[in-house]
Amino acid sequence: MAIAAVRPAEPADVPEITRVQLATWRTAYAGLLPDEVLSGLDAAGAERAWLHAVTHGPALVFVATEGDWTVGFCAAGPAPEDEVAGADGALPADAATTVLVSALLVEPRWGRRGHGGRLLAAAAHALRDRGATRGVVWVPEADSASLGFYRSVGWEPDGTVRTLDAGGRTLRELRLSGSLELTLRA
Repeated sequence: MAIAAVRPAEPADVPEITRVQLATWRTAYAGLLPDEVLSGLDAAGAERAWLHAVTHGPALVFVATEGDWTVGFCAAGPAPEDEVAGADGALPADAATTVLVSALLVEPRWGRRGHGGRLLAAAAHALRDRGATRGVVWVPEADSASLGFYRSVGWEPDGTVRTLDAGGRTLRELRLSGSLELTLRA
């Protein structure tokens, strides 16, 4: 087996980050999102957005590699207030030290090899060093693979749900939350 690693993303990684995002969405979200939404994903726009994220933040971006292949990535950083607020708009006491995992994707053909856990662990470690204590992530309710992954690291739904308009189809997402002191388990 090739050597697996995680490292901070660099501008040269942006084309591969974009490729992984588009390939993963088109595979993992088929059936969750309308075909026209998935086929209409803008690669050039995504690449510009990722280049900005990698070079300017505020999220930290990491890439997972296996041998010479980029197989996944994670972006996480300070959580905007509206991402951590309760349904009533109230902020939790730890809002200032809560981070949002805005993306964690591993290309499906590279799944089940520990890349997701390594990515989340690297992000959690770097963010803990910056004073963060807790993370949140939004996951489509029907995405059992992602829900299972986050539960395997000790993150659980916190009771907050949102419904998005996904190209004329509603997409219900659950907010999961957990400590950045991760417990990785099989």
